[in-house]
Amino acid sequence: MQQGPYPFTDSARSTQGRVLVPELRSRRQDPRRPVDWGLTDTVADRLARIVERHGPDAVAFYISGQLLTEDYYVFNKLAKGLLGTNNIDTNSRLCMSSAVTGYKLAFGADGPPTCYEDPEHAKTVLFAGSNAAYAHPVLFRRLEEAKARDPGVRWIVVDPRRTDTAAMADLHLAIQPGTDVALFNGMLHHLMWEGLLDEAFIAAHTTGFADLKQLLRDYTPRMAAEICGVPAQDLVTAAEWFGRSPAALSLYCMGLNQSAHGTDKNLALIHLHLTTRQLGRPGAGPFSLTGQPNAMGGREVGGMATMLAAHREITDEDHRAEVEALWKLAPGSLSGKPGLAAVELFEAVRAGKVKAVWIACTNPVHSMPDIGQAREALQRAEYVVVQEAFADTDTVPYADALLPASTWGEKDGTVTNSERRISRVRAAVPAAGRVCGRTGGSCARSRAGSRRDWARRAPSRCSGPTRRQRSSRSIARSRSAATWTSVGWITHGWRTRVRSSGRSRPADRRGRRAATPMACSPPPMAARASMPRHTGRWPSRPRRAIRCA
Repeated sequence: MQQGPYPFTDSARSTQGRVLVPELRSRRQDPRRPVDWGLTDTVADRLARIVERHGPDAVAFYISGQLLTEDYYVFNKLAKGLLGTNNIDTNSRLCMSSAVTGYKLAFGADGPPTCYEDPEHAKTVLFAGSNAAYAHPVLFRRLEEAKARDPGVRWIVVDPRRTDTAAMADLHLAIQPGTDVALFNGMLHHLMWEGLLDEAFIAAHTTGFADLKQLLRDYTPRMAAEICGVPAQDLVTAAEWFGRSPAALSLYCMGLNQSAHGTDKNLALIHLHLTTRQLGRPGAGPFSLTGQPNAMGGREVGGMATMLAAHREITDEDHRAEVEALWKLAPGSLSGKPGLAAVELFEAVRAGKVKAVWIACTNPVHSMPDIGQAREALQRAEYVVVQEAFADTDTVPYADALLPASTWGEKDGTVTNSERRISRVRAAVPAAGRVCGRTGGSCARSRAGSRRDWARRAPSRCSGPTRRQRSSRSIARSRSAATWTSVGWITHGWRTRVRSSGRSRPADRRGRRAATPMACSPPPMAARASMPRHTGRWPSRPRRAIRCA
């Protein structure tokens, strides 16, 4: 194909490897055959029969942090509002659930109290389990520019490996894998011993500090350093730089999240910010970096098994009633039972409890922690629907129904990034094939349909625990972006870093801290293995936690 002046656009127009028409098969041993969109009604019929025979929880949806927020919303409404099952989860569970749980335990809501302006104001930057130079290059360029302007800015990198980011650090703490909690507790012990905590702030705006203080007695810098396998002086230096900094920012990613004890690691790092008041001002705060473009957007509209739209809780009767009114459902229609999270979902498919699974925009046979279990589950499933743009993914061979999907360059809608900024996405090229049921359709949903979806979900975002800054209509019609309010309250400690009059806070207006002991000793190292095996990406349940009050 001859390339024009914009080779990336030409690449986006390529149909090589694309799923261009729907494909169905009636029996697992038969090959799929191309069909017209009209015949895909059989997908709904199959799902309806399974629900009739086995109940709504026999159906599950596994979706993706790479969907647009409108896509998330429609899937969420289909599963919870129409079919009556909360078995809808996302691959964001594998990477962000520990960060979500940490924020909710510490601040009462799932939202970082930081923004992308903060790297330019930070005087100390702590990278924890994040090779930002490789994984977040755009953000890292801003950090590099800030450090070039002010050579006094210090970088601390916590990573067992000498990554590209670690090679540029002022201090590299090459800890033993799995010892992050001991490191952060040891740093906090030193800060407490040296009187570098903000006692007035702790007393006025946090709860649970007494329990944490008792726990920290055992985490002397020397003991913590021995657990972590780093020099005690380096641990003390990191604590001093962090605690005495005019603005300390932490950037953390999958090295903390993808762990059997990821929630504890997140909380232990957040404790450093709460006790030293390193948040609520430019350049300071705990900033969880997401790995997918719209993991936050999905959480906004309840696209997970444990939540409803606008960060409402499935188990809260009042929250369910609000969503039922919004969706014009009869009272009591929504189930109060949390659905199956990602790993549990595939375990249930494998065990025969879930009969049908609809997979959209993700490749679980390649990305699940236990790939063998995912394969076995899809082989045993009664019915598998895969909604995918490309034909050669590892999951496509298991599909009984393969539905073509549009890609990012062909879609129209919105996304929300790590700092809660909502951006408008517009289609750059027409969709390939028949993703709309007609050749060359513009996208799976027209622009008008996209705006209608936004208008429907906007009330759910504006009226819940988190509120948006600008109206849905202005975003849908504009090319601009807007942010929804940070976890923060102006008169009670945090000054929100987002220009918004909305507030989001725990009921008692206090942040929580959870005491985070080492959950277990680090895994033993085999003589022939330079690194321990991955533990499977799952958030831990902290035994005790201190929270911000």
